[in-house]
Amino acid sequence: MDKEAGDLPRQCLTPLENAAIIAALYAAESREKKLARQVIRLQAAITLIAAGIAYGLYGTAQFAMAVLSGGLVSVINGILLAWGMSRTALRSGHEAHDSSDAHHQLRLMYFYAAERFLAVVALLGLGVVVLKLAPLALLGGFVAGQATLLIAQLILSRFKTETATKNV
Repeated sequence: MDKEAGDLPRQCLTPLENAAIIAALYAAESREKKLARQVIRLQAAITLIAAGIAYGLYGTAQFAMAVLSGGLVSVINGILLAWGMSRTALRSGHEAHDSSDAHHQLRLMYFYAAERFLAVVALLGLGVVVLKLAPLALLGGFVAGQATLLIAQLILSRFKTETATKNV
């Protein structure tokens, strides 16, 4: 019996070719998390700068607070985006990969997008209705934060891709 068992090829739970893929996916996920943190920090910095400029130009703290609040709504939106991506990646790592899982992932992405949309609408509404902030300044701060989110993701991801290819 031992002789027959020695002739059989050894099987393991993680074949070598899958181990390389898992390490690459882990590295990519780690880079994405780092990129998301950098983008959120940059959003917060641009929001503070925009609020400072608004205060310098208009001289009222109310206007600067409106710009700051709009930018913070954008930062919260970025945090929810990063958190949703992290939750989706975490779920996909624990579940089997079949066609129903792909549909489940798509539903999760739609749910997270709707969650972010509702959070933004609620927070902007809170700023205008309850806090009585200037609507245009609030929207201006939000747009500045969202523009930072888009531009920073494009620039930083391109920079990360270029440096990763140079290191290989």
